[in-house]
Amino acid sequence: MSQTKPNFWVLEYVTITKDPRTGPVVAIGGTEQAADILQRTGGFLSAPGPRGDYHRVPHGLPIEQQRLKATTASRALHAAGHSVHLNPTLNMLATPDGDRDAALRCLTQLAERVSAAETSSAVAEVLTEVAAPVHGLLPLPREVIVRAWIAASDPHGAAPGEEPEPIARLGSTANSLNEAARAILHARNHAARPQAVPTEAQRVGQRHHH
Repeated sequence: MSQTKPNFWVLEYVTITKDPRTGPVVAIGGTEQAADILQRTGGFLSAPGPRGDYHRVPHGLPIEQQRLKATTASRALHAAGHSVHLNPTLNMLATPDGDRDAALRCLTQLAERVSAAETSSAVAEVLTEVAAPVHGLLPLPREVIVRAWIAASDPHGAAPGEEPEPIARLGSTANSLNEAARAILHARNHAARPQAVPTEAQRVGQRHHH
């Protein structure tokens, strides 16, 4: 019977975390297959514990090595079909890749929203999210470019206005983004105006007026 139906046991769920008291990265739970993956791909060692055996990384490893082993083991366990909880602080892929994916998803959703917009006010809402001065998306790359301009000028020891021409262009690019944001907000304001549909009587009146 157990061969034909999936079994969901608590111990088949693997938790990889950092012991808050003693410090090492530990893996708790899992089947024998999971233990094999932990040992082969993550270099984990089996250790006896009060509630049964668990796994831990070798002592004395730098934190980056601990994170690498934890992330590698987690990915291998997932690939083999195991349920895994990896402590976010140990996940080497969580920060840059996760944040970048979230940013790309956000931009994709805005593109889809504006494509599906049926009113000019819906378009205005998307433009607001793109260019709003505080919480908009466009001011963020502008801020990155301004900081890059300052940081790139610094090694050259150049005062503003004296940096090499390619570096100086970063400053003008930041200004261009400012202008772009203003133009987008101007369009947003125009799109946000109520678009009253003229009645037949108004259209007739306009024709007579002309």
